[in-house]
Amino acid sequence: MAGVLESVNKRTQLVGQNRLELLLFRFDGNQRYGINVFKVKEVLQCPPLTVLPKLNPHVRGVAHIRGQTISVIDLSAATGGRPVSDLSKSFVIISEYNRSTQGFLVNSVERIINLNWGDIMPPPKGAGKSSYLTAVAELENELIEILDVEKILDEISPVKTSLSNEVETQLGKESNEDFQILVVDDSSVARKQVVRALSALNLNIQTANNGQQALDFLKGLAQDCTNVSARLPLIISDIEMPEMDGYTLTAEIRDDPKLSNIKVVLHTSLSGVFNQAMVEKVGADDFIAKFNPDDLASTVNNHLNL
Repeated sequence: MAGVLESVNKRTQLVGQNRLELLLFRFDGNQRYGINVFKVKEVLQCPPLTVLPKLNPHVRGVAHIRGQTISVIDLSAATGGRPVSDLSKSFVIISEYNRSTQGFLVNSVERIINLNWGDIMPPPKGAGKSSYLTAVAELENELIEILDVEKILDEISPVKTSLSNEVETQLGKESNEDFQILVVDDSSVARKQVVRALSALNLNIQTANNGQQALDFLKGLAQDCTNVSARLPLIISDIEMPEMDGYTLTAEIRDDPKLSNIKVVLHTSLSGVFNQAMVEKVGADDFIAKFNPDDLASTVNNHLNL
């Protein structure tokens, strides 16, 4: 365990091309789960928790860690499983998502593995809309389940998707349906959040579940259209996605003469450890940390010159 804890901080500073490192953990059972190390700030044994009134039932309490008060979410209970029973033997994964820090309570933490995003697959189609999986990977003849943390967090504390009156007034109400944009994200909740935030722009919004699906869609457009960027001038893409991540998608777009003029805005919950140099290297036009609807709508508005 000590080796895992010591290496987490170093590994969160790494950015790979179509690669990721997963921190493996378990609830009360044999199934292993994974969280991207890039979002992990620290792993520690569960500290004393303070229970506050009116907390969501899946929030076991708050912990005071390094001068910060952090909500601790029981991941097993939040995904429909049994709550963690023995806090004294459990662990808390401190992570940063969507501009906030929270702790995830789990039974045990194992080790870190290095994978290619091409080996990460979308969840089985039979998983249904109620599934909390965003992807799966095979390791040692077992399936590692990668949780849709954005869905879990949205159910516990829904993010604001409407624009402020000030920004909505600046954007105006004219129809912009001639502008087609593509939103790429493996989380269905995240896709819906983006679409809602951009509704005031009256755009024609297409969606894709991962980078490979997005690239296939764009190449299909290129077969029927000589100037793809005139038809679809902007893409908003997550970075972490199965099959092909946002960095690789951006690089593929820049390497294709028929697609290279499309603007790419990377929109990701990797706010705390984001590497600006990588964005410049792959040729993205902008980066926005999830999730602020005003920032998102204003950025899209500026790039489309609406």
